[in-house]
Amino acid sequence: MLVNNAMKRIYVNKKWCLGCRLCEYNCTYANSGAMNIITALKDKPLRSRIKVEEYDGDTLPLSCRHCEEPICVKSCIAGALSKVGGVIKINHNKCVGCCTCISVCPYGAIMHGEDGVMRKCELCIDNAFGAPACVAGCPNGAIVYEERD
Repeated sequence: MLVNNAMKRIYVNKKWCLGCRLCEYNCTYANSGAMNIITALKDKPLRSRIKVEEYDGDTLPLSCRHCEEPICVKSCIAGALSKVGGVIKINHNKCVGCCTCISVCPYGAIMHGEDGVMRKCELCIDNAFGAPACVAGCPNGAIVYEERD
């Protein structure tokens, strides 16, 4: 969805981030395929596509920025990454696990999946949430999903 060359993206106000990591828990649940949050998280490692990092005492959730000119897409030797409607997506059937996308992403937003295939934020477009679960799960409103110029 493009409006004045802007699309909805995830933005973070680091001053409001509590470092609670609820965004990571909600992301893991949203992308787990489980019917409830207990089944998704109990006795399992977090498999979040957003990660909370600490910088100089501040915390900051990091995820894919869905760049206008994504170097990860251009660098993918298998053609597994593509830009669809402004969202950078991974075709898991094409990914060969070479990690080229990880090495070129300037935001550190692409990670190794447990199955060897890369994983990253895809804005919860293809799961039951239909909107970023990290945004809905942020108790302080530090993560927003909106259009900006």
